[in-house]
Amino acid sequence: MATSLKQRFTDLDDKLLIPRELSWLSFNQRVLQEASDPSVPVIERLRYLGIFSSNQDEFFRVRVAEIQRLISLSSGATKQRAKSLLDEIQSRVQLLQKEFEKLYLTALKELRKNKIYLINEEQLDSDQSDYVRKYFFSSVLPELDPILLSETISPPQLADEVLYLAIDILSDGKRNYAIVGLPTDRLLRFIQIPNQKRKTGTVYVALDNIIRKCLTEVFRGAIKIDQAKAYSFKFSRDAEIELDTGITESLVAKMQSSIRQRRRAQGVRFVYDAEMPSYLLEILFQRFGFGKYDTQIPGGRYHNSKDFIVFPNPGSKQLEFDKMHSIRIPELDTGDRFFSIIRERDFFLYYPYHPFNYVINILKTAALDPDVLTIRICLYRVASNSRVANALVNAVQNGKRVEAVVELAARFDEEANIEWAQRLTEEGIEVIFGVPGLKVHSKLFLIERKESGGGRYYSYIGTGNFNENTSKIYTDFALFTANQDIGRDVRNVFDFLKYTYKRPNYRNLIVSPHSSRSELEYLIETEITNAEEGFRAALLFKCNNLTDPSMISLLYKASQAGVQIRLIVRGMCSIVPEIPGVSDNIQAISIVDRYLEHARAYVFHNKGDPSYYIGSADLMTRNIDYRVEVLCPVADISIQIVIQDILDQQWFDNVKSRRLDASQNNEKTLSKRKKNSIRSQETIHRYLATGRLPRYPKSEMRLPIKRRRRKKNIP
Repeated sequence: MATSLKQRFTDLDDKLLIPRELSWLSFNQRVLQEASDPSVPVIERLRYLGIFSSNQDEFFRVRVAEIQRLISLSSGATKQRAKSLLDEIQSRVQLLQKEFEKLYLTALKELRKNKIYLINEEQLDSDQSDYVRKYFFSSVLPELDPILLSETISPPQLADEVLYLAIDILSDGKRNYAIVGLPTDRLLRFIQIPNQKRKTGTVYVALDNIIRKCLTEVFRGAIKIDQAKAYSFKFSRDAEIELDTGITESLVAKMQSSIRQRRRAQGVRFVYDAEMPSYLLEILFQRFGFGKYDTQIPGGRYHNSKDFIVFPNPGSKQLEFDKMHSIRIPELDTGDRFFSIIRERDFFLYYPYHPFNYVINILKTAALDPDVLTIRICLYRVASNSRVANALVNAVQNGKRVEAVVELAARFDEEANIEWAQRLTEEGIEVIFGVPGLKVHSKLFLIERKESGGGRYYSYIGTGNFNENTSKIYTDFALFTANQDIGRDVRNVFDFLKYTYKRPNYRNLIVSPHSSRSELEYLIETEITNAEEGFRAALLFKCNNLTDPSMISLLYKASQAGVQIRLIVRGMCSIVPEIPGVSDNIQAISIVDRYLEHARAYVFHNKGDPSYYIGSADLMTRNIDYRVEVLCPVADISIQIVIQDILDQQWFDNVKSRRLDASQNNEKTLSKRKKNSIRSQETIHRYLATGRLPRYPKSEMRLPIKRRRRKKNIP
């Protein structure tokens, strides 16, 4: 880890590569922009604040922790560059936090206009106070375990990302101090209370304020309290998990041990109420050993604002986004004929516009079909009560052979995946943990079926996880195909994961870590050659992150050769577009809207006969070299047209897209005329339902990839 980090900083050129941490903060600023957009319904704006907060938590636990490790492990110029980057991160985080606090107050005002009130303990009337006290004693107090801070007793380990109250106690003229964690894993953060005074509207009080209201009761009379005040804070730890492959114990045992170590990991951030007295703040620093490189962020009274993600809407439907209905594919609604239908042609799905239930139905059909022999699948993140996993269990119960590759090191899902691995094993499924040192990030399943003439493969290659919950809020591509060449390649991927000494050859798929770098480089170099020979050359990439220095360098080379490059990047984007003489032909945008853009597609002009790939890999070093990823070619022309139409609508989005450039200002590409406005997530939904495309601005009609003749029907 230390070597790769040092190399990253050694190779960094500030003019040609935006540090990925700063680019990540720029992405989260785009989320905050949505929380500031008055056209976004107020409940949704509050939820964007929750998403921003959740993103910041992960940023510190992963990205900032990585920089802090580099500072502690390096020296000289590398260490100094890392320190400078950390200073820049802290500066930008402070600015974002101030903007967050301002938007939070604005959202509260608008909630009040809609007769939704989020009040504190001092605003409770007598009836509400009685209700809150009863709720405290019946539901809250049994869940509280306060800890007195003493110089003679070692302080406890703070739980990562748990919201705490630091309590300043005055007793007989002496000060005592304590902390108590909020049990938000067991109780709601926002509790609805009676509203007799206002007559109309809905009133909520935060769990923290219920505790503040009854603060003297928290200690159950064990200590005398003359006066007490509480101030919120939380603590973030390094989320990195390291597995020593030299230890001869099971991978599950190693993972469980590493998770326990994570709970004692080095701190990276301390967020606290700015009203906290300096003497109490100093005591917390001393007791819990916050270091000089820990980011210390003063803020408002409330933290763990990620809880706003599930803030309820008790009012009008206009306070939330309009619901988008699922678009059905009639052929896939006849589940009993699935295998014969997919033999006739490939099917393309785009979640959440299409229902994820098709995946579950296909797996359930395979579980019952007497001719299905084997089901193989990669599980990275699954729902807590996964119908996908239940379908696999049902398949075993019906005599099928099922192999499930479970990625134990899926960050923040490690414990859940350990439980799933154990349960699936108990049910008779063969659980495979993949290749040591390589995360299995592929989104695949393969069904082998006995048919006339021998066995036949049915393959699924996607960009998103087999998770019915996230499929409702993440946009992802998926391909069902009975192409036997692709099926054999998918089988080879599963064989590699099971028999790790094998190095298969792939005829169609691009697979990390075997061929992604070389194949992607070849495809880009081909465009460079075409441009140098006078042909039109273009690349259109859609991904979540673009940070790999070698790929960025090659894209700069392509731009200089005259290749037209358009990039749609949701998150981190380290490339710097439109540098004179370097990246003149590179343009980049990002889209933040109601759904999280998660699909990945790579399009190569190829002298007017474009090549299309979809799959799980981003253009990051880890995805290309240190994970098992799959990109699949899309051969069906009608599906190519649909993918191109989707990418075009996103590229010409002039409502929710932001321009990515060296300034990282996230300037919106707004339409000057309403009739020419394109909000891609809405126009794509209409397009998939009706086949109707938006009207593109005349100045933007020249598309990056030569379009083929349109077919009438959309698959």
